[in-house]
Amino acid sequence: MIEDLKRRLKAYSTDVVVEGQRRREKAAVLLPILTQPEPALVLTQRSSNLDNHAGEVAWPGGKQDPDDDSLLTTALRETWEEIGLPPQRCNIIAELRPFISKFGLLVTPYVGLIEEPVELNANPDELEAIFKVPLSWLKDDPRTQTDIVSRYGETHRVPVYHYEGFRIWGLTAMILWEFMVKGMAVNLNKDACDKLQNKVNNGWEIE
Repeated sequence: MIEDLKRRLKAYSTDVVVEGQRRREKAAVLLPILTQPEPALVLTQRSSNLDNHAGEVAWPGGKQDPDDDSLLTTALRETWEEIGLPPQRCNIIAELRPFISKFGLLVTPYVGLIEEPVELNANPDELEAIFKVPLSWLKDDPRTQTDIVSRYGETHRVPVYHYEGFRIWGLTAMILWEFMVKGMAVNLNKDACDKLQNKVNNGWEIE
């Protein structure tokens, strides 16, 4: 599975124009994949005490600092601060297309492999939990609904997933969807999307 994932993502192009991207502040997130004992994505649940996105599921990452020499540096630094993953333990295999967040940040996702056992610890100031979602669980596209979102000149079908009590939705789910289609070759069939469609809401605020 991992070799197929690497091959597909290597062939993936990020040549996507996002409206006004040069004028926007930037952020970056990491999609960390633990390869042992079975391939699984690492996600977080944000602290309920935070001012923004309290209690929501998110990828580790954040806003670019002036001292960061690249967005990849941002993603790795924020991941280290949030879940204690040393940057040298993460093998970056892909950069995904950018997305615009609720607050207008241009968010660039990176995919990284953690190929050796590592201890992850949630920063209590920022997170309530760290959890893992097996890639095998995602292969069957177990969404519970699909939202239709139109923003910044783009229309997205945004899945909602529930895994062991965690709700994966919004921008986190949009990035997950991109990863599933491009990296895992999951067939997110349009007819299936339409059957599961929950609502059409052009003013929906993605996280």
